[in-house]
This record gives sequence, structure tokens and C-alpha cells, in this order.
Amino acid sequence: MPDHDRPLLAVLIDADNTSPRYAGAIFEEIAAIGEASVRRCYGDFSSQQMSGWNKVQSEHGLVPLHSPAYTVGKNSSDISLVIDAMDLMHTGRFDAFVLVSSDSDFTRLASRIREQGLDVYGIGQQKTPEAFRRVCKRFIFIENLGGPVSPKPTPPGEKPVPEEKPEAPPSARPKAPLTEARDIILRAMDAIDQEEEWFALGPLGQFITAANPDFDTRTYGRKKLSDLVQDLKIFETKRGAANQLLIRRID
Repeated sequence: MPDHDRPLLAVLIDADNTSPRYAGAIFEEIAAIGEASVRRCYGDFSSQQMSGWNKVQSEHGLVPLHSPAYTVGKNSSDISLVIDAMDLMHTGRFDAFVLVSSDSDFTRLASRIREQGLDVYGIGQQKTPEAFRRVCKRFIFIENLGGPVSPKPTPPGEKPVPEEKPEAPPSARPKAPLTEARDIILRAMDAIDQEEEWFALGPLGQFITAANPDFDTRTYGRKKLSDLVQDLKIFETKRGAANQLLIRRID
């Protein structure tokens, strides 16, 4: 098994299914998880629709794996990604995989990697089917990441690429109701077997994420779990040993 300070990651991007506008924000998020040693993106890069990925590949050290579509309406990039993932998994070099896609076809791949004892992080849109989200150790919604970066000016002599429809920044998007977060937190407190009425927020947050891989306080417009708990108004907080934040439900 790998032996190093930071988790070694294999990042595999389904470019046919992901906007290049989020490349920067995706790798900023990945940097908080570990070291992205392998950075590969898969798609039919001969297509005009993929020209955005052609522009960001060098900026983020991405290795493009060209998978031409031999049949209209079909792409071969998914199987190329799966084959590479299995090859990389069997090297035993990596601590975790990051699968960037909103496609449920990768559910079994994520499951197989986890069966090998490796972590899988998913990054995709909120429309991603629950089966794929749940099989990951953690699933991160692209909508919660920073807004798309504006495209760079077209160099002289090059044909401008048609602009994608601009997306609203995270602050302008609808947030999930706080009652949803409240119910998730309460279920976690009920599931944890302890006699004390006060719960340490750190372990509680880890339990919530383990039970709900797609849980993210940014979905509810809050930066941290402590902010979310305090805004719910049904919890009391205090500082415990080592200054850790403790919470309990107010009856």
C-alpha cells in the first residue's frame, strides 16, 4: 500500500459529461482531499463541443484520452475510463480515486474500487442518480463549488468557440431547505449509541458524511457544520475539552 503524507489520488474525468468551466474549482476541491497524481480526462476531443476541455488541459496538467464516437448518439469514453481505472487500481499505488461525472453508469466501477479497500470520491451535478452518490465515500456537487471561470480571450487567428450558457453563481442558486439538514442531523444523533446528551460536532459530522455521502453544508448555504447547527435554532452549543464544539438538542 502507498506510504506517504497525503493520500495519492487518481482523478478520472468524464469530459463528455462535465463542463470544463468547472475544472479549476474541481481541482481546488480535490487539493483538500489529497495529491492528484494521475489526472486524466476522457472524451471525443475531435468534437467542437469538447473544445473547452482542449483549452484547460495544459492549465491543470490533464492527460486527454481521446475516445472517438463510432456511432451517433453513443460514446466510447466511459469504457475507456473504466479500463484505465481497473488498471490503475491493480497497481496498488493509490489511496483513492476521484470520479468526475454525473453518469450512473459508473456506480459499479465505484463499488468495485471500494471493494478493493480504496476510497472513492465522486464529483458531479445534483441530478446525479442516488445510486452513484451513495456508493462513494463522499459525493461533491459541482453546484456547491466556485462559479465557472470566464473563458480566456481567443488568441489572434483562432476561431472563437461558441459560449456555453452562463450558469448562476452558487450564491444565486436555490438552497435546500434547512429542515432537510435538521432531519439528517437528528437521525445521526439517534443512530449514535451514547448515553451523554452532548455530542461532539466533529465525530457527529463524520458520522453524517458516512451515512450521507452527498451531505454538504454548502447545499444549505452554510460554509461549516457549526454555522448550520447554530442557524437551525433547535440545538444548544458549548465548548468542551480541547475546545471542541459540543451540541445537544433543545427539548
